[in-house]
Amino acid sequence: MAEQNQGRAPNTIDVRIGERVRARRTALGMSQDALANRLGITFQQVQKYEKGVNRIAASRLFDIAAILETPVAYFFEGLVSTK
Repeated sequence: MAEQNQGRAPNTIDVRIGERVRARRTALGMSQDALANRLGITFQQVQKYEKGVNRIAASRLFDIAAILETPVAYFFEGLVSTK
């Protein structure tokens, strides 16, 4: 299940991963509703993932990658560790 950022601004990494989910989904011509149906969640939850409001669990990201026919690494491209 997704971890929520209760009352905090979205984490920049969560936002970036969400942007990549949205980019790949739209490149395939898939609606939020279609992705949500495949995942067994609401389209509102997909919106929250794409905005970085809710974090995407590793297992859920794995499922998203499979549905969007892309490697999981795609979602992390361009990210740089600050640690």
